[in-house]
Amino acid sequence: QVNFVVCQLFALLAAIWFRTYLHSSKTSPFIRHVVATLLGLYLALFCFGWYALHFVIQSGISYYIMIIIGVENMHKYCFVFALGYLTVCQITRVYIFDYGQYSADFSGPMMIITQKITSLAFEIHDGMFRKNEDLTPSQRCLAVRRMPSLLEYLSYNCNFMGILAGPLCSYKDYITFIEGRSYQLQQSEANGKEDTKYEQTDPSPNIAVAQKLLICGLSLLFHMTITKTLPVEYNIDDNFRATASWPVRLFYLYVSLMAARPKYYFAWTLADAINNAAGFGFKGYDKNGVTRWDLISNLRIQQIEFSTSFKMFLDNWNIQTALWLKRVCYERATFSPTIQTFILSAIWHGVYPGYYLTFLTGVLMTLAARAIRNNIRHYFVESPAVKACYDIITWMATQIAISYTVVPFVLLSVKPSFTFYSSCYFCLHIASILVLLVFPLKRTQKGSKKHETVQPVWSKTQEEENLLQKNSYSMTNHSSSQKQEITCRYQTLKQ
Repeated sequence: QVNFVVCQLFALLAAIWFRTYLHSSKTSPFIRHVVATLLGLYLALFCFGWYALHFVIQSGISYYIMIIIGVENMHKYCFVFALGYLTVCQITRVYIFDYGQYSADFSGPMMIITQKITSLAFEIHDGMFRKNEDLTPSQRCLAVRRMPSLLEYLSYNCNFMGILAGPLCSYKDYITFIEGRSYQLQQSEANGKEDTKYEQTDPSPNIAVAQKLLICGLSLLFHMTITKTLPVEYNIDDNFRATASWPVRLFYLYVSLMAARPKYYFAWTLADAINNAAGFGFKGYDKNGVTRWDLISNLRIQQIEFSTSFKMFLDNWNIQTALWLKRVCYERATFSPTIQTFILSAIWHGVYPGYYLTFLTGVLMTLAARAIRNNIRHYFVESPAVKACYDIITWMATQIAISYTVVPFVLLSVKPSFTFYSSCYFCLHIASILVLLVFPLKRTQKGSKKHETVQPVWSKTQEEENLLQKNSYSMTNHSSSQKQEITCRYQTLKQ
């Protein structure tokens, strides 16, 4: 953990240097790729020793698969290999070396690299094999129209800004940043044509970085002072279960799981700040003309802590992973997309049994929450006073449901997880099943509008917002392709 923090702080300083002295206006994309890759591999070697070779091996073999298999089927082979290689590494780390310990957890960066390998493989498949009219708007705009070079591929997977903690970004956004086209703007002329313009000067990320570092400091302080006094394991303490009343147990369940979140706030916000410090992550301007640096942000703390639905919590927690799951699984699943998405999420997270208990429980919670929302929410939204009461009740229910669901994720093993659930008489599992038996569950529309419906887990609203306000465009081989891409983004903006 100390190595991780030291490496991330070094990466923050390197990001400032990278933006100042290796700015795209001062040096070539080749140099920026080389420096970003070498710094990333150095940080990985310092933090994980020779385990860092796994990052190069996984990326190298995946690139070889892409070259020899061809664009028609490479996405399938890359998906199976990258996820399989990650799983093998997780099994050896957990069951051979040190069960339950996070020392030298080299599988963490591999999880991010796996996301990048698989998402890029699907994007190349979409851009170079599938017909344009068969793609959804998001697939069309993220599609990659040419095969990346080995240097570009390694730079995308192993750059110093995201190798340790991510977050995931699209290949097109990363290449756009390296080539210095992150601040390309599109405007509509009076005659209806799209006009591509550029910023005269890059907007400064300094304020955004300072704000995120402040959040990091507060999160770290909270974790070091309060988190350790509220261990999640105390929920299964025999004396506590025997003596505490139900309201006390519910309250402790909520505060103990809330106290477990700041370490994620720290790691993900710091990773976001590092990318911003390098000049990556610009998302345009809000309605007041203020710069936004949340293109690849991984969480929204306020929405997490005050979420009034299971979906709202998931939409704002680990955002980039949610988008990855949506793009490679949910949108492409031919049956039971919610269940398939949760299974993939569990496999990707690791091999601890607690992960699978959490995600299986999450399937029930998500479906039940969606059924309740679809069937009763409209009765409580007309009156502001009634809606306020409804929001308070749903906030309390959501926080308890989330806490109940993720306890096994923290406890990791089967026995303590079942000890917790049995002490609660599996109450929310039973309640979720009863809800699904009582309330009809609206099916997601398939066909021509299958990606325009409200999805139960991964937020369409966030995905659209991500597309509408991005000001980055990917390199293509021909000017006509670039024009088509800009038109794609502009039409999405108008919608």
